[in-house]
Amino acid sequence: MEQRIIEFITALRAGGVRISLAESADAWRAIELLGVQDRERFRQLLSATLVKDPADIPIFERLFPLYFGGAEPPTLDLTQDMAPSEQEMLRRALENLRDRLSDLLERLLRGERLRPEELREAGERAGLEHASHPYQQRWFTRRMLQELGLEQLVEEIEALLAELARQGMDPIEAQLLAQGIYENLEAWREQIANYVGAHIARQQAEEQRIRPSMDDLMERPFRSLSEAEAEALREQVRRLAAHLRSRAALRRKRGKKGYLDAKGTLRTNLRYGAVPIEMRWKKRHLKPRLCLICDVSTSMRPVVEFMLRLIYELQDQVAQARSFAFIADMHDISADFAEHRPDVAVRRVLERLQPGYYNTNLGRSLETFTREHLSAVDSRTTLIFVGDARNNYNNPRIDLMQMLQRRARRVLWLTPEPEPMWGTGDSDMLQYLPYLDQVEYVQNLADLVRAVDHILARP
Repeated sequence: MEQRIIEFITALRAGGVRISLAESADAWRAIELLGVQDRERFRQLLSATLVKDPADIPIFERLFPLYFGGAEPPTLDLTQDMAPSEQEMLRRALENLRDRLSDLLERLLRGERLRPEELREAGERAGLEHASHPYQQRWFTRRMLQELGLEQLVEEIEALLAELARQGMDPIEAQLLAQGIYENLEAWREQIANYVGAHIARQQAEEQRIRPSMDDLMERPFRSLSEAEAEALREQVRRLAAHLRSRAALRRKRGKKGYLDAKGTLRTNLRYGAVPIEMRWKKRHLKPRLCLICDVSTSMRPVVEFMLRLIYELQDQVAQARSFAFIADMHDISADFAEHRPDVAVRRVLERLQPGYYNTNLGRSLETFTREHLSAVDSRTTLIFVGDARNNYNNPRIDLMQMLQRRARRVLWLTPEPEPMWGTGDSDMLQYLPYLDQVEYVQNLADLVRAVDHILARP
């Protein structure tokens, strides 16, 4: 139990609950005074000593059942209080059904608990080592019930009760026996559910313990991130956006006055004999107009997801943002971000545009874009492509890329592929390269943040 409490405190800290050494010591003193026999009182004392902020209560309530389970009902030896005649009747019934019954049923009648080695072996057969999230508890509990053969026990119980009735057992006694059997079976189910929950809790605590620092995660390539690591970075995006927002606001403050307009100053001062008495300044367009065209095929999804999250968290630093996504064809996804928070919008877009089997077609997507959405690009727009420029050997439509370059203020390309990979296989990057003002190599979140900062710095 001591180790379980230590792991629970570790998991709370990993989940973001601030727990000092003094508060941990308070919890141990309270446990020494009040004990752990009363589960509800135990839960309350841990909550009172470890949780300070009401916002942390949901984390505590989610983790507590995983570490300490539910209140397991006791099992009872059902043969102990039976009359000798009923015990003899039960013995004969078990003997008659010997070929149809497992030893689990006899153990159930004696009120035995499932042994730790049984639970461990059943967990291994059920693949419990892959369980790492609370929502998986019910599914793995059901798998372990199947591995232990408990689901077949219901049929055995019914067969036993039918045999006892045939031998003439009193119906009331038979009903009480059946009730006791099913209560013991439910206790086993609770024991298995608690075993699964405790395993998941330990797995989460271990993942938190070995989780790399945020700086390391930001340098980790998108493709190598586990789901838990990707989720940690998603939570980090808002903090990064706040940092970029502060930098952009500082640049705006410094650049408010604009820069000297030499031609305008000369024209204005012709009446003074070209003596520059009155200065003229050009005002900068401090907020960029962006148009994003994103490849959301399987290989590009992690990069695109974080790019879209960053850009729309920085919406107030952008004069206008239009977003398009493509796999086999182009889709306008701007409305998703106008109606929903960035995290919700990204999820909706990726669920709606499901990748197929080698069906990426940037050339066709450019045709659709220039035919239906060309107004999204003008002389003030920074056009940003996010993709690996792999086109499944389809026509890359270089003519359309050339036309977009002439129309846009500048054209940038963010790619997760290093330069030696450009032009290999079905990559069309080298063909697009002459019509790009800049290419940014983004393999991780740190690269992506630097690229977005550059975009905001040059409106």
